[in-house]
Amino acid sequence: MTTPVLSIRNLTKHYGSGSSRFDALKGVTLDIADGESIAIVGKSGSGKSTLMHILAMLDAPSSGELIVDGTDASKLKGSRLNALRNRTFGFVFQQFFLTPNTTVLDNVMLPLKIARIPSRERTKRAMAALEKLELAEKSSSKAVDLSGGQKQRVVIARALVNNPRIIFADEPTGNLDSATGAVVEDLLFELNRTQGITLVIVTHDEDLAARASRRIYLKDGLVIDEPAVGARHTREVGA
Repeated sequence: MTTPVLSIRNLTKHYGSGSSRFDALKGVTLDIADGESIAIVGKSGSGKSTLMHILAMLDAPSSGELIVDGTDASKLKGSRLNALRNRTFGFVFQQFFLTPNTTVLDNVMLPLKIARIPSRERTKRAMAALEKLELAEKSSSKAVDLSGGQKQRVVIARALVNNPRIIFADEPTGNLDSATGAVVEDLLFELNRTQGITLVIVTHDEDLAARASRRIYLKDGLVIDEPAVGARHTREVGA
């Protein structure tokens, strides 16, 4: 059996303590295979964003195990954790998180700067990513001057520049009109299909979720069976 690229066991996350404690995740077990496309689906407050943040090592669990590409991430801290996250993951967020008055090229090069890649190599790799997203002619433009669809393509280029194993996309079309959103969806699933990049999408959009090879439904911090007419049942999900 192929070793999962991401694996969590009995993962919990709570905030606060005593009477104010809130349990966001209540013991989630999940394997994600290399090259899969996964949609994490649930209503607001279900725990889906919390789960993605822990999978992406942007937040730490309260308890449980997280294995990232064979490495026990729960034992990593500081620069070692940051290095694993930077070389393994790319991120596409609804809010873009671009520096508005900085050039498109500089925005795309940011992960390479963090990884201390030499300047000439940074430029080469960032331009290659922009060409792939058909944005090379915008490399010297400021991010603030781009349309919403162009900004999201810049975000995807930035996610690709480190050749990640996994791309996390949190409501990636939430700020886009339907036509532009469809283009962004196509780009993400094309990367999954043609380059084998594992794609993990958090969304409340059932149409977007339906494009993924597997859907993970969360409710009240628990993984549940795929919703059907009649009832829902909690269960533990493994490989």
